[in-house]
Amino acid sequence: MTVTKADASVTTANNEPTGETEPVGSARSERLSALIQQHGALAVLVLVSLVASFSFDSFATGDNVSNMATSSAFLAIVALGMTFVIITGGIDLSVGSLFALGGVLAAWGSRHGTLVALLLPLAVCGLIGVVNGLLVARSRLAPFIVTLAAMLGARGLLLAITDEGADTFLIGKGSFLAELGQGTTLGLGNPVWITLALFVAGAVVLRRTRFGQHVYAVGGNEDAAALMGAPVARTKILVYTLSGLLAGLAGALNAAWLASGVTILGNGMELEAISAVVIGGTLLTGGLGYVSGSLVGVLLLKVIQNVINQIGSLDSSYQQVVSGAFLAVVVIAQTWLGRRRQLM
Repeated sequence: MTVTKADASVTTANNEPTGETEPVGSARSERLSALIQQHGALAVLVLVSLVASFSFDSFATGDNVSNMATSSAFLAIVALGMTFVIITGGIDLSVGSLFALGGVLAAWGSRHGTLVALLLPLAVCGLIGVVNGLLVARSRLAPFIVTLAAMLGARGLLLAITDEGADTFLIGKGSFLAELGQGTTLGLGNPVWITLALFVAGAVVLRRTRFGQHVYAVGGNEDAAALMGAPVARTKILVYTLSGLLAGLAGALNAAWLASGVTILGNGMELEAISAVVIGGTLLTGGLGYVSGSLVGVLLLKVIQNVINQIGSLDSSYQQVVSGAFLAVVVIAQTWLGRRRQLM
């Protein structure tokens, strides 16, 4: 048997490889697959942004970028909570209604001060998140059914508070809450900075804390996580509570930005959040996901919407068509990459 130094592989006298180099190639392919899954959306975002910058004079202007960043902030906060839920293998369909409910509660509470305006939506939406988590974790009900019921219930509560949408609560100009939503710092809206801070905190929690390890473990294999001593039920309750809290906070900030609690907002927002999270590289089956990827997914969806608006000849329905196409492509790619990595 002869050892050649060209590639450090082992060959037989008949020059047939023994297969000892296959793990190296498999490792490279696995790293490439992981890289594509984690950063593929970022590459597409950069490409689309570059093309749009050269194609439309108003795309890369400071005002347009600032508006896109601010409008993306609210969806991004909701998507942050959804990231934790999906990594555990769950889903939360209630976030759109909680977003709208949080905005109305914040606007109503602003009559009693900024503190009430912020704490009220957090308390109510967080409580609904706790109930979702308890039903999913303790009663072992399907997340889809539980959060669908919560979506309908939250929307019903919203309509009851606003007299079927007839009442619109306003936020006074000059208040701290209005400044929080409408003010700017270093050229970017305050909601953008709040969102960035939340994502940094979310990344640290997910990657550097025991709770984050439990989130991945529960999503990867719930039974194995339980055998390792991970608090499966508590982890699920916490991620649904976090999702409810962040949806309520996003609604409150949006109400501060608009200076009113608009009842018709949030319809379909849960689907946008799920799309952004999945496009960002988080597996719908759980066990793998990235906070940074979810932020990139949100920005990609908003850039696509802005490009369609820049074209002018296309109506808003094309935004949903393009977003749906992106989601389908990403899910297919994730499935293919996952099967390929299993075969390695």
